[in-house]
Amino acid sequence: MSSTPSSRPTSVTRLSLSHITAQNETNLLGTVHGGVIMTLVDSVAGVVAARHSGGPAVTASMDEMTFLVPVRVGDVVHFSGQVNWTGRSSMEVGVRITADRWDSVGPEVHVASAYLVFVAVDSEGKPREVPQVVPETDEDRRRLREAEIRRSHRLARRAAIVASREEEAREPESAAEDAGGDVR
Repeated sequence: MSSTPSSRPTSVTRLSLSHITAQNETNLLGTVHGGVIMTLVDSVAGVVAARHSGGPAVTASMDEMTFLVPVRVGDVVHFSGQVNWTGRSSMEVGVRITADRWDSVGPEVHVASAYLVFVAVDSEGKPREVPQVVPETDEDRRRLREAEIRRSHRLARRAAIVASREEEAREPESAAEDAGGDVR
């Protein structure tokens, strides 16, 4: 019998992390390097996925990362993550990134959003089942609906790519047949 519950509410595994940016994290433009933000996003999302699934989970894809405004040195960057959707062994984790200045009081600015897909794995690295996420608020239900749209787009994109590759593999065969050649 598994000790993992069949479902978990969204609030149980939410995570927030704050990070003060430093000079050594800047890019050539003098703002915080996007890779620094992406690393912190993956770390937050990984903890959320592991907590939700009750064990190890690995990043399968970063479905989308949208940077809205640059992050500056000295900004306090806040990462808020939660599970938006669950499948059998996979889950989408959304991370919202905001920032404010370390030395002044002012409104937080939404600087980026990211959506990552994680797969829960067992001790042998094989996919394992995850609890289904239970949305609790209207915002959670919106996130679930939008995650389902992203998932359908991922699946459609994957199917289109596979079909394109299969078509490309048939083209040399068709060209040889059209030319009257023997295809072997």
